Amino acid sequence: MRTLLGSWQLWALLSAAFAALTAIFAKVGIENVNSDFATFIRTVVILCALGAILVGTGQWVPVGSVSARTYVFLVLSGLATGGSWICYFRALKLGEASRVAPVDKLSVVLVAVFGVVFLGERLSPPNWLGVALIAAGAVLVAYLG
Repeated sequence: MRTLLGSWQLWALLSAAFAALTAIFAKVGIENVNSDFATFIRTVVILCALGAILVGTGQWVPVGSVSARTYVFLVLSGLATGGSWICYFRALKLGEASRVAPVDKLSVVLVAVFGVVFLGERLSPPNWLGVALIAAGAVLVAYLG
């Protein structure tokens, strides 16, 4: 069990499961509210839950112990996350969850490309085939369904 909890694969699958639930719960939750306000409510819940987890597990660290570079990139990541959530909730408000989610998952394709371009990561030919299949699958589900 210890190695399972330390497995990136387990956490990635849990992330996917929670992301799927996010789409379903959000689609129902935004029926009678503005999508931006729905995003705000979601964000408050996340802040409170994560704050409680950090305090409860003793992982809270002093603000001054984090480097300026780390703050810059975490702030940029937060802004990107906020932009993603706002766009995602607006898309859910306007479209079907079963079509919005696959398009949103094109982020997997973009992460692979950005990882190569900006981080110097290398993908093998089978990796690139997988990226292409993810892109094709998202298009097939979202636009040809």
